Amino acid sequence: MTQASVNELDERVPGRRWTVRLDAAGRGSAAVRLSCSRPACTDQRLPSAVVGRAAAIAHLKAHLRAAPAPRAGAYCACRAEECHTHLPDTGRHARAEPWRCGGPVILAVINDRAGRWWQAMECCSRCAAATPGAKTAATSQAPKAPDRPAPVPTGTDVPQFSDHQVAADPVPAPRSAPTRRRPPQEKIAQRVIPHDLRPVALRDELIELGDHFRAYQQRDEPDLALLADLQERKARAFTTWADVTCDGALRWEARRAVQAAAATRLQHQQRTGGTTDDVRPAVARLLTVATQWDHARSVLAYVADHTPLPGPEARLLVLMLTLRTAHTGTGNLVGQDLTALGLTDPEDLAEKLTGSGWLTLPGTVGDLLASRPENPTPITVPSLTPHEDGTGPFTFGKKMRPKLSGWAQKIVSDKKLRKAKAAAGTRLLALTLSAGTDASGRLGPGGQGITLNALADWVPTGPGELQHLVDQLTAADWLTDAALTDAQLTGQMTQRVLPLTCPLRA
Repeated sequence: MTQASVNELDERVPGRRWTVRLDAAGRGSAAVRLSCSRPACTDQRLPSAVVGRAAAIAHLKAHLRAAPAPRAGAYCACRAEECHTHLPDTGRHARAEPWRCGGPVILAVINDRAGRWWQAMECCSRCAAATPGAKTAATSQAPKAPDRPAPVPTGTDVPQFSDHQVAADPVPAPRSAPTRRRPPQEKIAQRVIPHDLRPVALRDELIELGDHFRAYQQRDEPDLALLADLQERKARAFTTWADVTCDGALRWEARRAVQAAAATRLQHQQRTGGTTDDVRPAVARLLTVATQWDHARSVLAYVADHTPLPGPEARLLVLMLTLRTAHTGTGNLVGQDLTALGLTDPEDLAEKLTGSGWLTLPGTVGDLLASRPENPTPITVPSLTPHEDGTGPFTFGKKMRPKLSGWAQKIVSDKKLRKAKAAAGTRLLALTLSAGTDASGRLGPGGQGITLNALADWVPTGPGELQHLVDQLTAADWLTDAALTDAQLTGQMTQRVLPLTCPLRA
């Protein structure tokens, strides 16, 4: 093909093309957004992908009915989109033409198999035949053929030229489907993936990730482990993308994906009660999030340092009263709240607390023990009253306090502990162990056990008494596989009480 012929083709009118596509309307919603590349068309929001596909097809058909017939003088709209018909040959018989179009200009319609986009374009019949799934909607009127010389009989000496031969069929036979073709305007995280992005493996990974994220948004039930894996893949792919393009925004997006993956994995561990590799049923914990678990441990640590009287009974009573008054320093109490703790002499212990000034009552301790739910006794713990600037020893608010108090009350009033008439030390140990497990209920950080020094700080008992308390918890179906050595206590909280545990942060 001469340069003049190339220039002549370049001056032809470019083919028309428009695309109708569906995209997710937002996270956590089944709604979709229908958009059309025609400037006069506005986006539509539809309730589901099924409704969106029907609307998209109807929208495209309306355009096809209103569109003028294909123009015989237009060159293919797919010429600049890596169309396999327009790619030059690289073999030994490479042709000199920059493209190899043929046949009349038609209006072709193509779409992807997933039903996410539909495209109409003007192109030649050869390009349409080389495009998988292309359907012809209209065909241009072929120009009048110029007069041709009469056929020369066979055997004459006049040479035969291929450009003078009349083809039996102006439309060439369809070519075999290309091995690789991607639809235009592929996206991930609202970013268009360039069609010329290299390496090709990176572009393929980004396209696949975009498809996976859009598929995840259509799920009926969340799969946090799968979502965390997708976020990690996104972080790696965006980091590579940033290295290739030197785009700082992509690197920032990669860091966000790393944070999202970590947060999603933590949420998955909290819901399943184990690591992401564990196959376990979800644990419906009384305290549901890590922030609540940290606040529960902060109260236990504060009481360990600020109990005015020695012994496990005083420690347990101070802990329960602290949880009742933690936010404002004041609260309400009835006699059953004290008598249900398994204390040897609750009246004497309460009088010692009031005598030391740690607890303030409007009347006597006897009045407190006689009070009932319909007429509770107001109590005050002066050390927990907020300062003038509103701060106190704890950082949680008034809505968190009853959750923590209910958690502790659920443990100390456990039916099997009450039936076994467990002592205050046993109930205090149950509280301590519940706040010191891993996600699966094994004692200590990483399930490696709790040191005796740490237990002694939280449960003020002698080494000889600790074994008895552990035996009581084992008999009450709180602990299993418990082993007490000179250095630490190991074991597993039973499935019955696993909802009461507060896992340590990994």
